[in-house]
Amino acid sequence: MAGCCGHDVKFDGVSRDYKRRLWIVILLNAMMFIVEMSAGYAAQSQALQADALDFLGDAMTYGLSLAVIGASIRIRANAALAKGVSLLLMGAWVLGSTIYQTLYIGVPKAEIMGIIGFLALASNLASVILLIPYKDGDANVRSVWLCSRNDAIGNVAVMLAAIGVWWTSTGWPDVVVALIMAGLFLSSATQIVQQALAERRETIHGNV
Repeated sequence: MAGCCGHDVKFDGVSRDYKRRLWIVILLNAMMFIVEMSAGYAAQSQALQADALDFLGDAMTYGLSLAVIGASIRIRANAALAKGVSLLLMGAWVLGSTIYQTLYIGVPKAEIMGIIGFLALASNLASVILLIPYKDGDANVRSVWLCSRNDAIGNVAVMLAAIGVWWTSTGWPDVVVALIMAGLFLSSATQIVQQALAERRETIHGNV
């Protein structure tokens, strides 16, 4: 969002409470990546696998966010830029693999999709509740919020895909949701990269 780059003072994550919440969210995301990726293969669901990758990406980016808290603006901006690029690559991978799957489309198991989607949603809602007090801040902090938001939206989408698969007895709702999630990754990546670049430009003018 364009307006978030114009504030003079941004929360930089230097808070014991924020770090504690971030650790909890990292653990939740790491566990859900294992659960959801396994279920995605079992259900033959591209949407579940895409959402599992989102969990993995979040766990890694949250860890990076935690590592650079308290560092200079330049280092934090560079970390956010790296996360934005990784999110961009993840979105491209989901997009490409989904297009590939349309050539060999099958019918995913809607029951597994629905159950795991509900479990993932509960996990992500817990993460969102933990992080919502810190949703605004520098590019490093904001990237954490955007990833959490992506997860919650993605889980709702997976559950809708499960309903669509069950209703139509085809795999197309699963593919459509995976494509939507790829678009969400790419959109968030663009926001993160734009804010990180803006903050890097600020350091050139004397704010290191």
